[in-house]
Amino acid sequence: MDLEGYAKRMLREGIDREVIKEKLFQRVIEVKRDRIGEEEAINLVEAVIREASLTLEPGDDLLKFPVSGVTMGELGVGSRGSGDFYFHEKIGELLGEGGALIDSSMLDDSGVVKARGELIVLTVDGIHSRLSDFPFIAGFHVARAALRDIYAMGGVPVALASDIHLADDGDIGKVLDHIGGIAAVSELTGVPLITGSTLRIGGDMVIGDRMTGAVTAVGIADVITPRKEARIGDLILMSEGAGGGTISTAALYHGEEEVVWETMNVKFIDACRTLIDHGLLSEIHSMTDVTNGGIRGDAAEIAKVAGVKLRFYEDKIRSLVNPRVLKLLEKYEIDYLGVSLDALLVICPEDVADRVLGTVRAAGVRMDIVGEVIEGKGSRIVIDGEERDFSPKFRESAYTPIKKVVGERASRDFEEMKRSVDRVAGEVRRKKDWVVRRIREAKNGL
Repeated sequence: MDLEGYAKRMLREGIDREVIKEKLFQRVIEVKRDRIGEEEAINLVEAVIREASLTLEPGDDLLKFPVSGVTMGELGVGSRGSGDFYFHEKIGELLGEGGALIDSSMLDDSGVVKARGELIVLTVDGIHSRLSDFPFIAGFHVARAALRDIYAMGGVPVALASDIHLADDGDIGKVLDHIGGIAAVSELTGVPLITGSTLRIGGDMVIGDRMTGAVTAVGIADVITPRKEARIGDLILMSEGAGGGTISTAALYHGEEEVVWETMNVKFIDACRTLIDHGLLSEIHSMTDVTNGGIRGDAAEIAKVAGVKLRFYEDKIRSLVNPRVLKLLEKYEIDYLGVSLDALLVICPEDVADRVLGTVRAAGVRMDIVGEVIEGKGSRIVIDGEERDFSPKFRESAYTPIKKVVGERASRDFEEMKRSVDRVAGEVRRKKDWVVRRIREAKNGL
């Protein structure tokens, strides 16, 4: 629970401070129980109210943020649908021209810079928000996801770094178990975990035992395979997929935890490594992992940045989904095309496809042709011989009971929200320019 946010909300509403004090006191006692005495709880609550009051209305423009009137949940940020994609486009625009070969504006999961003659590939992946109570698999899947992103860009991972945050009342066993999950991936892949950070969420201001964090991976590349390189005439190949954090979450919150074991593998990494070892990357135009809102989301992003149209064949995709995972998704009416399958998509010329297929299959990983790149825009899918729209929904497929309650559609007018986001992005851009200008002027003694 965020004590500071709770206090500030009530202060803004003009609620009497003694009432705020009593409410906060009850929440602290409720969460911390016998780990805190009444006097200590009162002192904590009074300090929270004092700090919240002092920072409630900052006077300096540097300390203020532009209010959009749109919440993260309303826009679907993190929900891997059209709202999330739009928001990340705004982030990419905010970066400007930074000199990177590949950055966030190109909608890839990894960025690339050239330094001292080397192509350096970098990515960061956050742990799945619903795996806080399952720290080992949270660590396993986030580390594997970071490595996947490096490989999908054509890089060879050389190091991992962990950033883990646990709220004040969380048992430190969670942190160690989480690191154990990352270490398991490190051992399976030979990529060392070399550094990291361990902090409390919100310091003393957040109580409870929620965990969050991320894993960063860095790699080097001789050639890169970004999404924008997909070309008309290419074939789309996909490896088998059993999912990762998303499928684990779906299994756990539908009471089918045995399915989690289906996700515990490094087949994606095996497939990429064998392509690198056989020198095929230079003949492949683009690679990606099926994560962002499932193949629906990835297809839309690839089509957009490459300026092409993608056409898929549903029966081919279905045949590559792990049978136990597919059975789970269909049992609970979860669209398997709109969730992360953690499969590898390879987009390459037709005359290269057979060699890619043969190489990956020889490594013990199933793979097949699932579509082609054609002239046009957007993406389509052929189901039972009929070509249909394949656009992503506002949110990814609802794969837990609470997600089904929230739904897959926007709760507000999407165009209205986009206008608000555009406005705020413009304000932040002007603020950034103002701060940079002031610092440069100070540096030059102006």
